[in-house]
Amino acid sequence: MNLLLDHLALGFGEALTPLNLAFCLAGCLIGTLVGVLPGLGPVATIAMLLPATYALPPVTALIMLAGIYYGAQYGGSTTAILLRLPGESSSVITCIDGNAMARNGRAGAALTVAALGSFFAGTVATLLLAALSAPLAAAAQAFGPAELFMLMVLGLIAAVVLAQGPFVRSLAMILAGLLLGTVGGDINSGVQRFTFGLPVLSDGLGFVPVAMGLFGVAEIVANIAGGEAAGGRVERIGSLWPTRAEAREAVPAVLRGAVVGALLGILPGGGATLASFVAYTVEKRIAREPGRFGRGAVAGVAAPESANNAGAQTSFVPLLTLGLPANAVMAMMVGAMMMHGIAPGPGVIDSQPALVWGMVASMWIGNLMLVVINLPLIGWWVKLVSVPYRLLYPAVLVFCLVGVYSVNNSAAEVLLTALFGVLGWALRRWRCDAAPLLLAFVLGPMLEENLRRALLLARGNPAVFVERPIAAGLLALVVVLVLAVALPRVRRLRGVAFAE
Repeated sequence: MNLLLDHLALGFGEALTPLNLAFCLAGCLIGTLVGVLPGLGPVATIAMLLPATYALPPVTALIMLAGIYYGAQYGGSTTAILLRLPGESSSVITCIDGNAMARNGRAGAALTVAALGSFFAGTVATLLLAALSAPLAAAAQAFGPAELFMLMVLGLIAAVVLAQGPFVRSLAMILAGLLLGTVGGDINSGVQRFTFGLPVLSDGLGFVPVAMGLFGVAEIVANIAGGEAAGGRVERIGSLWPTRAEAREAVPAVLRGAVVGALLGILPGGGATLASFVAYTVEKRIAREPGRFGRGAVAGVAAPESANNAGAQTSFVPLLTLGLPANAVMAMMVGAMMMHGIAPGPGVIDSQPALVWGMVASMWIGNLMLVVINLPLIGWWVKLVSVPYRLLYPAVLVFCLVGVYSVNNSAAEVLLTALFGVLGWALRRWRCDAAPLLLAFVLGPMLEENLRRALLLARGNPAVFVERPIAAGLLALVVVLVLAVALPRVRRLRGVAFAE
């Protein structure tokens, strides 16, 4: 307990410096803006801003990027409730009862429940992150190359299971990401692989062009191709205070949503969107009057909004303790760490304690900022929705390409970004989720390195993966997941869940 308090004291000391406070506020503001504006999202925005963080100290850059992620969960609820227009995918489910409450004259109460529920869930998730980080990192010190390899395989398989779309397509995305990760010089011999004689590929594909193309440029192209989003009539906000009956219904829903979100956020492939849908389903299943859902049930707002914020923050647990990204946003965070010369993995907490605990402390500070930002400034955020997308996308696209060029002053990387933008748009048309591809691209080189290291230490004997207890346990989990997904009943349930 004393050690945890010492860590938190170190974290708050780092997070409360003027520079980090300023960029935490900037991240929260950008995240709220991203959540409010349809057609953008935290993945695309973080991809766009990666080059801009290159000149910042590592802890400051990660604090701002984290603020964008969990800030988007707050902002997405505002337009979902008032306009039935989710600014962020995790707020899609909030449209159902949130907008129904607004049509019933309770928009202010719905916004307050969403904001306070998110703040409470964020606080719970931050405490869980603080409590689990050190023990998990200490336990991970026992992991050798064989265990790390199997852990990454488990993460990729779990990402396939939880990814949207058919299982075969998700698996194809993983294989494509692993293939892209092999481009460049061999880690042992230095032999060039898949470079086709192009100098720009000699050091491998850069993370920024791949991430910004697949998510940033592809998002813009998809929005232009799909036409501008149009919202409905803005409902009157009214009083911000919920009634006693609404509060009594909201409190247990917030508690359950925080627990569901915190647990699902830790899983590889999980995160805010999955957490919000599961929390809503749980509330509907246990409700005494399920028929109220869809007509303005407070629990239908409180649970998913609490779950998406908790899920967003606990997804940092596997990243900070094991170096394993749980979703596409965490893959972006891995890329940001690598850009700043930080090797993600179990040793980060010991080697960079100020960075890790500064991020943890900043999350609680950021959640407090977001409550203040969202409730008093609701009117401003809603007005931003009226800005036509045709005025936004040229500036965003120019910002993307200038950012890519500024990293290495390479016009070839700008061309690569455009090519991956076309690929990302094509994947959307083919209904393939690009998130597993990015996860595999990030983990691929580490996967290969640990596989080779494990076999080298075992003198080429593949039995090392079943002789070591932890590696064997992780291998068993991989086999169970693969067999479970192969079962027709499980595949049907998975398809129904994603269809809903």
